[in-house]
Order: sequence, then structure tokens, then C-alpha cells
Amino acid sequence: MYLEILKSKIAHARVTQADLHYEGSITIDENLIRAVEIIPGEKVDVVNLNNGNRFTTYVIAGPAGSGVICLNGPAARLGLVGDVVMIISYAFADQAEAKTFKPKIVHLNDRNQIKT
Repeated sequence: MYLEILKSKIAHARVTQADLHYEGSITIDENLIRAVEIIPGEKVDVVNLNNGNRFTTYVIAGPAGSGVICLNGPAARLGLVGDVVMIISYAFADQAEAKTFKPKIVHLNDRNQIKT
């Protein structure tokens, strides 16, 4: 049996842009997605702490070091610039691997930089 487990999380990211007229997805600073081992095109859940919206989309890499967190397409209706979001990815693992797997988690400051 396989379980779907937390693979990675970007915690307390601030939305920096919303582009309603883009096709869809979420654009995330490339440094942040590398830090948690998310790849462009990967499916993620986005949880908005300001309004309770939760949605599923895929990741586009934004410029490294930019701090960009941009809600694109219909997702732009689910959050505002300045909202705080959690970005979560999952993976399948067998029970033995699931028991020992350590997810990659980063916490961000107000400028979308990783807290050390």
C-alpha cells in the first residue's frame, strides 16, 4: 500500500503579484522551489491564511532571488497581494519509507526570504 505524504512546504510566503489574464498556475522564486525540491510543473496545494481558500495548481519558476509569489489565472481570484500562503507538495511512499521520510520545509520572512 502507498500513502500520500507531505514532500515539501514553503511556509508563510507573501503573495507579491496576481495576474488574472495568465493561463494558470503559481509562479515561485526559483531559489525557493530549489530549497524544497519542487520542480517546475509539479502539482501543489496553496492554502491562503488570510481568507481560507485552498486550491491546487502547478508551479512555474520565477526569477531566482526575486521573492516572487504570483497567483496566475483563476488563482488570482483566490488571493490578494500581501496575503500569506502555504505552498505544499506531496509524494507517494510505501509505508516503510513514509515512516522515515523527512519533508523539506522552509519558513519565509516578510520579504519571501528563507529564515535561517
